[in-house]
Amino acid sequence: MAGSKTPDTPLEAQTEHARLVEQIRAHDERYYQEDAPVVSDAEYDALRKRLVEIEAKFPELVTAESPTQKVSGGVSEKFAKARHGVPMLSLDNAFDREDVSDFVGRVRRFLNLKDEEIAFTAEPKIDGLSCNLRYEKGKLVLGATRGDGEVGENVTANVTTISEIPHTLKGRNIPDLIEIRGEIYMSHADFRALNERQEKEGKPVYANPRNSAGGSLRQLDPKITAARNLHFFAYAWGEASSEPSDTQFGFVELLASWGFATNPLMKRVTSMDEMLAYHREIGEVRATLGYDIDGVVYKVDRIDLQRRLGFVSRSPRWAIAHKFAAEQAFTVLNDIDIQVGRTGKLTPVAKLEPVTVGGVVVSNATLHNEDFIHGVDSRGNPVRDGNDIRIGDTVVVQRAGDVIPQIVRVVVEKRPKDAKPYTFPTVCPACGSHAVREEGESDRRCTGGLVCPAQAVERLRHFVSRNAMDIEGLGEKQIQAFYDWGLVREPADIFTMERREEGSLSRLKNREGWGEQSAANLFKAIEEARRRQVHRVVFGLGIRHVGDINAKRLMRHYRTIDALRAAALAACPPEDGNRADKGNDEWQELTSVSGIGDIVAHAVVDFFQEPKNEKALSALLDELTPEPMEEAAQDTAVAGKTVVFTGTLERMTREEAKAQAERLGAKVSGSVSKKTDIVVAGPGAGSKLKQATDLGVTVMTEDDWLSLIGQH
Repeated sequence: MAGSKTPDTPLEAQTEHARLVEQIRAHDERYYQEDAPVVSDAEYDALRKRLVEIEAKFPELVTAESPTQKVSGGVSEKFAKARHGVPMLSLDNAFDREDVSDFVGRVRRFLNLKDEEIAFTAEPKIDGLSCNLRYEKGKLVLGATRGDGEVGENVTANVTTISEIPHTLKGRNIPDLIEIRGEIYMSHADFRALNERQEKEGKPVYANPRNSAGGSLRQLDPKITAARNLHFFAYAWGEASSEPSDTQFGFVELLASWGFATNPLMKRVTSMDEMLAYHREIGEVRATLGYDIDGVVYKVDRIDLQRRLGFVSRSPRWAIAHKFAAEQAFTVLNDIDIQVGRTGKLTPVAKLEPVTVGGVVVSNATLHNEDFIHGVDSRGNPVRDGNDIRIGDTVVVQRAGDVIPQIVRVVVEKRPKDAKPYTFPTVCPACGSHAVREEGESDRRCTGGLVCPAQAVERLRHFVSRNAMDIEGLGEKQIQAFYDWGLVREPADIFTMERREEGSLSRLKNREGWGEQSAANLFKAIEEARRRQVHRVVFGLGIRHVGDINAKRLMRHYRTIDALRAAALAACPPEDGNRADKGNDEWQELTSVSGIGDIVAHAVVDFFQEPKNEKALSALLDELTPEPMEEAAQDTAVAGKTVVFTGTLERMTREEAKAQAERLGAKVSGSVSKKTDIVVAGPGAGSKLKQATDLGVTVMTEDDWLSLIGQH
């Protein structure tokens, strides 16, 4: 996959894009929600890099639901929620000189700076757990994990046990309110000591310092956290009542004066050559630092330039993480296990002879799909020099700070004589249904969607998950038990369960693990869930490509599920290959919703036009009274309006104008339709300007636009 040629046609791109999105989402869930990753950092980064390449060539595939537009992560149910004053975002990755050059070039183009010097800060990228500390009047009042970027876990009691986190700030220029961001980590020495204690007590040892730090911070008993001897480096701020510094470097110096530990290896650089030299220097001393790092972070130093650059949906434009190359080791492939995912995808997982790679013991690796096992990519191009993977093979695995490696090479000369080519199963190992591979797809999927326990349980788990119906007391274990008992097979069954219990001899309160009070609490939580916000219901349906953000977008537009369903049932997408066909009015309206492109629209239409889905949805909606979405904010002159920028802008770049419009609550679209409110036309405007004129859409100059938004 990585390094292979990007698709040539929109259909090929759409197919691979959808597959990559699904893979990345599954890996995010395993990593952030289950603490059980099945791929290495390097392999995960390769998937994201491939997705970025495809979206760059086919920008119409970019939606708000793409992993490139979202922050990965989640919030554990063990802790109270803590909302960040300013979102905590992820960093984009760079892997080589060209990626760093592209980053610097993007910064210059966005700011319209050609030859002027731009200073960056450079610092080691700590392989730990991001943390947000809120101080009011200099006092620590809240400590939270990053979570999903908007909401994290309240771990205040635990962070107060970390010696490098001051309870009270002392010094100059301390704002009345400020969020301090940094990384919690465990040193190599403390990690070894912890595992020695675990072994002596007959408990499982930990895989690596990062996972140990995460698990230690999430202990319900702060005394356990204190015993783990965690550490903290501070490096940024979030919400603040006043701006503490005008440069990144100056702020880190200020942090040190307030009592925080900051990384002494941080420095200011003013050219790409200096950035790359710093990366090499840090790589050379990496093994001697006493804690794990997996790269270097570059940030634009001037805060005013950071503010101008702003953010894309999941990361800042003014910073990037330059990752280190992966570490490698040899081991033996003992077996291949087939796992069935929520959508029915059959994923092969390599079961490895345990091997230490960079100080971490690893025993599993994803094999992606049957093509990867056979030594080719989705287009038939050879990978690993075209060598297939067989049980018994000696393989080269690599990792880059994670537990689970990737297989990068087969040592063919060590292959056992009796090793046979692997035959990928054509039946689902979970239910015995046929597993088919559609034309143009690399993945094989189970056809037993209604009977396959692997899919049914995962669909239900998704439906009751935190960002969906969020039913307290109905977690993964309970869903599995209810499915096994035959109590719940589809979402509507959850809301009819209490009624169906009347007169039953095997009522829930009489089942193992349940009592009268716990059953009553669950039924109360289910009753409360009948009134969840409508976008959470739509997200819970599990429509492909419709996550929480797209669900919100759809419901802000259609307001009710019935309205969305009616539109989808009436929508007629364009015929394949017929560019003159733009579909009917309902289709055009659906694709005009901000952030909803053809791929998402097709998924929505396919879902609602499937009779079995329609039947299950009707049964569900009979049980619910969803709350409507809140009205969009109306506190700016352009809030809620759909805006299109066309032609050449002279006072700011196109990217800066779009970012500014979105900050003011406008919806920025790439095409003109009857739903468009404003077209901002600069010199060179062409077909979009003509469309706007023909449709009677308001057209204004760049100066008119700036006057409207109060930026004269």
